[in-house]
Amino acid sequence: MIDTGGSAGGGQVRHIPVLRDEVLAALDVYEGGLYLDATFGAGGYTRGLLAVPGTRVLALDRDPTAIAGGSDLVEEADGRLTLVQGRFSNLASVAQSSGFTKFDGVVLDIGLSSMQVDEPQRGFSFRADGPLDMRMERVGPSAADLVNTLDETALADILYHYGEERASRRIARAIVNDRASVPYTATLPLAQMIARVVPGKPGDIHPATRSFQALRIAVNDELGELARALVGAESILKPGGRLAVVTFHSLEDRIAKTFFTVRSGRGQAPSRRLPGEPECADPTFTLPKKQPILPSDAEIKLNPRARSAKLRFGIRREAEPRPLDAALSKLILLPQNDMKGR
Repeated sequence: MIDTGGSAGGGQVRHIPVLRDEVLAALDVYEGGLYLDATFGAGGYTRGLLAVPGTRVLALDRDPTAIAGGSDLVEEADGRLTLVQGRFSNLASVAQSSGFTKFDGVVLDIGLSSMQVDEPQRGFSFRADGPLDMRMERVGPSAADLVNTLDETALADILYHYGEERASRRIARAIVNDRASVPYTATLPLAQMIARVVPGKPGDIHPATRSFQALRIAVNDELGELARALVGAESILKPGGRLAVVTFHSLEDRIAKTFFTVRSGRGQAPSRRLPGEPECADPTFTLPKKQPILPSDAEIKLNPRARSAKLRFGIRREAEPRPLDAALSKLILLPQNDMKGR
């Protein structure tokens, strides 16, 4: 999919699956294999998987718009594609309820699709004014709900930890002061206020980019979803099956890297185990060398939104799958009241 950081002010970009060829190579797709595309979007990876004769694909997306948009591809696939609305954190249970067992490959693309960014009514971008929403499934609390109800400390924590925004306290204070008279319900007023409070330098990303990323992550529990999806993917892959993960910012990549590092047994000598880690757990993945894989200069030129993408992948071993462990839990929890350095 895409990285939205810095693209919010640009023109529309048609949806282009990032690192498509590299993902398909990492999955080592073969004839007759069973694959799971856990982030269907516009179906870019799914189309690549179906291009190999005899493959079958289970594809998920939590966004009902993506599911509706994939109906033609389901028909074209002639029974080889099952498309289900659901969160990728639940991919194991969705696979089971759909009648599938062990998979030859799973792909997770943790970016937004271009369609979501380019539709002002979704509220993911501040390129054009729209409701301050950001909900993937359009249910539950929206970004406006968070901005207008959380106290200053909670808002600052979200901006700091999920957006890595150094001026989080200043922005949170301005939000709380302003909303007392006029609540924030649209994207542009919030972005414009942040630009006034934290002016950017020429050539830098828009000052509101990190804050919008943080709110989106909080609204959709994106880090928790990713960690649970990785654990779920481990449980449904057959020995020799492959898991490919494309991330777009450091928080996502840190989770993917930590998962593969811990599950491959690297750095897990008894003296260095984290609390809650099983003693001498057998590795569940083998990691091929030369990772992460980055987009080529040619791809970035064609699709600038690919510039921050990273692909990591692993090959499933025979060891029993493991539950969510301490190393991942630490990365998805939001530290509270940590105002140091802000």
